Amino acid sequence: MIIDAVDVRRRYGETVALDGVSFSVDEGEIFALIGPNGAGKTTLVRALSGTTDAEGTVSVFGGSPAEVARDRIGLLPQEFTPADRLTAGELVAYYAGLYDESRDPESVLADVGLTDSADTFYENLSGGQKRRVCVGTALVNDPELLMLDEPTTGIDPTGRRDLWELIEGLANGGTTVVLTTHYMEEAEELADRVGLLADGELVALGSPSELIDRYGGESRLVIEAEDDEAAVDALTDAGYELISEDRRVAVPAEATEIPSVVEALAESGVVYEGLAWRQPTLEDVYIALTGTDAGSADAIASGGVA
Repeated sequence: MIIDAVDVRRRYGETVALDGVSFSVDEGEIFALIGPNGAGKTTLVRALSGTTDAEGTVSVFGGSPAEVARDRIGLLPQEFTPADRLTAGELVAYYAGLYDESRDPESVLADVGLTDSADTFYENLSGGQKRRVCVGTALVNDPELLMLDEPTTGIDPTGRRDLWELIEGLANGGTTVVLTTHYMEEAEELADRVGLLADGELVALGSPSELIDRYGGESRLVIEAEDDEAAVDALTDAGYELISEDRRVAVPAEATEIPSVVEALAESGVVYEGLAWRQPTLEDVYIALTGTDAGSADAIASGGVA
């Protein structure tokens, strides 16, 4: 076991950032903490890395996080702004020089997809490229435990998937990874297990597939009809129990049931513009457990604790 957290609590004045969080992380595991800003993700990463105090017990490599040799951990904070007037290559080389032993900076730049931008000043990089440099600085010491707080924020979809492949490769090589994200697809794609945080509490813990099976609900067919009321009447008359789906008409249905639903609409003369079959996701799990969409603008807390 690499991390063992038991009943971790942290307050900032009257604000409860963490409220009795407990979990463990095994060697080589990718563990994702998911939830909106204000859920407690960043505070928990700080407690795990020894950069903030917390009540309860936190053990990393069998001891206090503050006493772990720094070369064993790679940490990328959510807010990290290196020197603008250094190039991408100079920044990675600088952080590599902070350790007695480190990886070759050029290989790190290659891993994060910045070989062609090595001589570009940090201030002239795009937002996604800047984040890749920051990820690179957390890799230079070839850490046994890698903690990434929102690592792909601001990165385009292609770059995001490139970083996913990098993180998966590190885990396959034995690196333990703890990451925070509000991208449910990212957690579902990457994580061996996820912890769902809401208002400082760990509301669910398990593999993505386990949580989806337990809380995600049924597969559904979503109908975009010209007349929603007519579609509702037709499907209700046909014996279907409708479910909520972003203010659109939806019915529980496996893929094999789609023709029957289409037939019921046709028999009632309902005209539809589109059909989409959806399987439940981690987003559905989070909404079911908290009533909040972890990735939506409405879920982002103003002035809360990340």
